[in-house]
Amino acid sequence: MASLINPLARARGLGSARRGTGHWFSQRATAVLLIFLLGWGVYAAVALAGAGYAEAHAFVAHPVNAALLLLLLISLLWHAMLGLQVVIEDYVHHPFTEWLLHFLTRAATWLGMALAVVYVLKIALGAEP
Repeated sequence: MASLINPLARARGLGSARRGTGHWFSQRATAVLLIFLLGWGVYAAVALAGAGYAEAHAFVAHPVNAALLLLLLISLLWHAMLGLQVVIEDYVHHPFTEWLLHFLTRAATWLGMALAVVYVLKIALGAEP
């Protein structure tokens, strides 16, 4: 049976990192989830058009809306991080620059998710305007 591995890769001992499938699936899963969550986001934006701060605060304070907003923000940031990871791996060829960009991308993603959780929960759990 013929091998599907490139002979040069076989000679160098290079092969699959065995992580590509999980990355691919996560990217597609967040994309599908974002289709539905962005639909809710459009609904929320239309529902809050012309509303004041108090109405927007009450809307986000509702448990279902707070949960959907958190899901939207977290999945959007995660999806963006996965996409940027692929771009960095494909177009950045200097090892230190690649490492630095991966670090900054992940740090910004985790910071954004932490801030999203803190602020949405702060509103949902009763912080007054």
